[in-house]
Order: sequence, then structure tokens, then C-alpha cells
Amino acid sequence: MPEPHPEPRTVVITGASRGLGLASATYLYQHGWRVVAAMRTVDRGLAALRAATGATEDDPRLLGVRLDLLDPASVTAAGEEILARVGAPYAVVHNAGIAAAGTTEELPAALWQDMFRTHLFGPVELTRTLLPAMREAGQGRIVMISSAGGVRGMPVISAYSAAKGAVERYAESLAAEISPFGLGVTVLVTGVFDTDIITDDGTASFRDFDGPYGKQHVSIDKRGRAAMKIANPPEKFAAALAEALEDTGPHRRRAVGADAVGLVTMAKLLPGAAVAQVIRVAMGQPRHGALRRR
Repeated sequence: MPEPHPEPRTVVITGASRGLGLASATYLYQHGWRVVAAMRTVDRGLAALRAATGATEDDPRLLGVRLDLLDPASVTAAGEEILARVGAPYAVVHNAGIAAAGTTEELPAALWQDMFRTHLFGPVELTRTLLPAMREAGQGRIVMISSAGGVRGMPVISAYSAAKGAVERYAESLAAEISPFGLGVTVLVTGVFDTDIITDDGTASFRDFDGPYGKQHVSIDKRGRAAMKIANPPEKFAAALAEALEDTGPHRRRAVGADAVGLVTMAKLLPGAAVAQVIRVAMGQPRHGALRRR
């Protein structure tokens, strides 16, 4: 880790009440940052953070702000509250996310809308609110969280993959726009981490195991549960995020976790058709045409 800065820098972390957000907020607080934890339920989230960090209720380095990414008014209000309480933050980490399992036929339209509001539209609006002050400060970093689904469209999580893919393209555009003002963007491509978003409780399921996609669901579910047994601890992500906050330059893309590193490397080296074939075999999907009615 770099040497601590003499004055605490401020980082805003969305979805800080659990999972990767909670681990990251805890880690950065313990390494001298002032953490603004943006979350839907502030009282409960701050209680969890204080228990994890040992911070007192009046600690000026740990603040909570209510943020509901599905509510545009809440997003704008959260951005304005952040500016009023701490001024321009040094860093904004768009970590909050949701997941859902199901094929395109099975996923309802409302789920697609919520997926994009959470991963793209809400983060865009929060960034728009904070950017004028960050531009004026002339320094800072915006961190977007991507995943395997953002590197390559994955089966049975099409809405999630589409949203993460959009996040990666947005991050590239944003980086080009704000670089002249001294700001930068980092994309963290995460592997599988041991959080509730990858469990049955954390992922909404619209899968019909008795329907036409049932055979695929069974195989993919089995492979997914096996992967969860070797998931990375959230603390590994938190340490990688801390390093990413020291990035310089307009745009940086980092893979976090051996599985993410492997996928990103494979996507760079192999043709798209070969990557698709590797993923199909790894997930145990039937070959092309295997489920066609005869």
C-alpha cells in the first residue's frame, strides 16, 4: 500500500452496507480514508460498518447517505447531500449491484429496467451530480465495477451481462471526457467473490427448471455452485480497490481474482468464437442445435 496521505481523502462507495461494498468501506476506513457510505438503509448499514471498523457514532471519517438507485430523485438528493457534507469527493466507487438468473425469455421487462437503473442509469446520474465539483478540484477517480458478464455475454444472466457491458463502454467514454480536467476512470473486472449476490438469497431467480431451458439451468446451476466453493474473499477485492484508487491516467482496466484475470486474458488472445466455445464447455451447455425439435 502507498504511504497514507496527510489529509484524509474522501471516497464515496455505493452499496456499502454489505458484500464487497462493506468490505471495501471497512478496508479504506482502516487505511485512513474518509468514507461516505451510500446505501438504501442508512441506520442498519452504518451499524454494520461501525461494528466492522470500530468507528464511533460521531466519527467524521465515516458518514452515511441514503441512496436508492431505482429512484432518480433519491440519486440526485444523495449527490447533493454528499457535496453539502464533504464537498468534492476524491473518488466515487459505483459498487452497488443486483443479479438475476434466467434466460431472455424468462426475465420480465421490469427486471431489465431495474438492472440498468441500478448498474448504469443511477450511477450516471450520481456522477453527473458530483462531476462539477470534482472537475473544479482537478483531481479524482471514478471506479466502475464490472465482471465476467461485462467481458463476455454469459448465458442465463443476459440482463446482468448487458448492463455490465454497457458500464464498460460508458466508462471508456467518460474517461475520455473528463481526462482533460485531471480526472480518471478505473474499471474493476471482478471474478467470483464470496458475497450474498452469488447466493440463492442474493440473486433473483426466474429460471423454469421444467421448461425448455431446464437442461441448461441444471447444468449451469451445478457448475455455478461448484465455483462458489472456491470464491475469493471480499477482503481481496477491497485491497485491489485500494490499489485502483491510486491509478493515474485517463482509463485503467484491472481484473480482480484469478478467474477474472484468466477470462480477460483469454478474451484478448482468442477469437470470439473460441471464447464462446470455451464458456459453453465450462458451463456444460448443449452444443449448437442439440435441443432442436426433430
